[in-house]
Amino acid sequence: MTEFWLISAPGEKTCQQTWEKLHAATTKNNNLAVSSKFNIPDLKVGTLDVLVGLSDELAKLDAFVEGVVKKVAQYMADVLEDSKDKVQENLLANGVDLVTYITRFQWDMAKYPIKQSLKNISEIIAKGVTQIDNDLKSRASAYNNLKGNLQNLERKNARNRTRDSDLQADAPTTEPNRPV
Repeated sequence: MTEFWLISAPGEKTCQQTWEKLHAATTKNNNLAVSSKFNIPDLKVGTLDVLVGLSDELAKLDAFVEGVVKKVAQYMADVLEDSKDKVQENLLANGVDLVTYITRFQWDMAKYPIKQSLKNISEIIAKGVTQIDNDLKSRASAYNNLKGNLQNLERKNARNRTRDSDLQADAPTTEPNRPV
């Protein structure tokens, strides 16, 4: 899996100048990394008190989101047990592979309006991730029930085949009529 670093780099007069300086230092001059912009709009921050209060909530949200993402990936790997090589191509974000999603990230203004406070945006994210977690639980339960039913049918079918072959082996054999 590719490793990504998100770097917030203040310094120059504009974001573009900072980007160009960082890009030149890591990519153009010495091929240390492949750099991509990760544009995040100016969000409604609020007061320092609000930010301090939100920092604990964001840490919890971060841990929750990471846990759900790992759970989804692990379940996908479990379901595709015979095709482990297919897991990466099936793990998608907004319909594209993860590398493309991260390197071409665009803020979804409709889902996460920047006029909302950070607290509201974090609540929207928490609701969305909770829904994904609940969907995973529901689908995992349905999948496991189907898998169990299939295994029961296969066992029953195997017992029937064994019983039928035993019956055929026990059947009396008849020889053609021979004159005495």
